[in-house]
Amino acid sequence: MTNERLLRVFRDVFGDDGLVVTDQTTAADVPGWDSLAHINLMYAIENEFGIEIPDDRLGSFATVGELRAYVEEQAATAGRGAGVG
Repeated sequence: MTNERLLRVFRDVFGDDGLVVTDQTTAADVPGWDSLAHINLMYAIENEFGIEIPDDRLGSFATVGELRAYVEEQAATAGRGAGVG
């Protein structure tokens, strides 16, 4: 499910309904993935998954797979805290 949601975010941010990304995809593999697009992508991912990516992590993902793993970890952590209190 994370893969589908993440792909939808990528397609929305880059305006390409045919865009395909894999765990091995890097920024260099995606046309238009520059520093501004990267910030827009991170913001869109935060909104989609209800997580916050700390500033020091924003540029630390070498591949989409690293980003996906981080998103899954953070989303799971955020989900465990939901409804408490």
